[in-house]
Amino acid sequence: MENFVHSIPTELYFGKGQISKLGDALNRFGKRVLLTYGGGSIKKMGLYDEVMKILSEGGFTVVECDGIEPNPRIESVIKGVKLCKENNIDVVLSVGGGSTLDCSKAIACGVYFEGDDLWKMVKSEWKLKKALPLVDILTLSATGSEFDGAGVISNMATDEKIGAMFTYPAVSICDPTYTFSVSKYQTAAGSADIMSHIMEGYFSRTDDCDISDGIAETVLKTVIKNLPLALREPDNYTARGNLMMASSVACSGIPEYGKQGTGWPCHGLEHELSAFYDITHGVGLAILTPRWMRHILKKDASTTGRFVRFAKNVWGLSGGSEEVLALKGIYALESFFKESGIASNLTELNITEEYFGKMADHLEAEADLKNAYVPLTKEDIIEIYKACL
Repeated sequence: MENFVHSIPTELYFGKGQISKLGDALNRFGKRVLLTYGGGSIKKMGLYDEVMKILSEGGFTVVECDGIEPNPRIESVIKGVKLCKENNIDVVLSVGGGSTLDCSKAIACGVYFEGDDLWKMVKSEWKLKKALPLVDILTLSATGSEFDGAGVISNMATDEKIGAMFTYPAVSICDPTYTFSVSKYQTAAGSADIMSHIMEGYFSRTDDCDISDGIAETVLKTVIKNLPLALREPDNYTARGNLMMASSVACSGIPEYGKQGTGWPCHGLEHELSAFYDITHGVGLAILTPRWMRHILKKDASTTGRFVRFAKNVWGLSGGSEEVLALKGIYALESFFKESGIASNLTELNITEEYFGKMADHLEAEADLKNAYVPLTKEDIIEIYKACL
């Protein structure tokens, strides 16, 4: 078991009606608010009007930064930083999914970044040096950004998508009712993201962290149980609430406490896909993860025991040799994603192997894949991508 530090400075308000805490949360930091959101779904669901009513009644001055992309781009960060500086903003309010929140974290830090090249800030990992206070209202169970300091930003001009540590939200408001209107596609993709956040740390060389592994397995089983229910009954509060809780815990770092780091290889592989093809993050992870699993299981037989545990404790499987049982667990995961309506290969997304070499070069240069659960070479990376076609 490795040493670890617990530090989650975010105050989390979870459940129905917790938006009532919004005015007080913002008042701690000032009256000039940058409101960030994406393509307008918060207006369709009525949340925008609810937020604006609270802000108006509270005497806040609001500047809007809308149009933040599903894979947030550096241009949106630049736009938000400019608005903050021009309007002397006191606090950033992010309303929407994880992409909006990721972008908002970068904006909050970018206000204090020395220099005009905000992409340089992303690539250097600003790491909590200084940031505007950040409050968020989540509308999607996926990234867990409400409970961590990281964000992922894309630069389409350079075909790069980079995760960096920016700043933790001061306050996060998570009301499962705001996820009722999320489409089946996004619900399934978000759930794949939740599961990936767990599996990236679960497949580690550390085998003696019973608490961390137990939490990880419980989160995975929670998604497996509740995603089908949420897809059948979109307004089922129990299902949506369990998925939202799973999202927060999965990316909080807690399920990895005491475990050796893994480099999060599937996220590295997927970030390259999103950078080149702008696909939905969770969909890319759902396609990549089972292929990565089969590849490392074949490459390194010492991983068999961990995959057997995954099959038994997560999927309730038994029977056959260890090798057979390990493969059964991987197949169960792949089938679960497919039954949830997620594309089962890259060909369905019109992706070819044209850029696989370039993507592998990026990963070799930027990602920590040499210290992954099973280290990956450029040849390994390309082979995994090809297996996804």
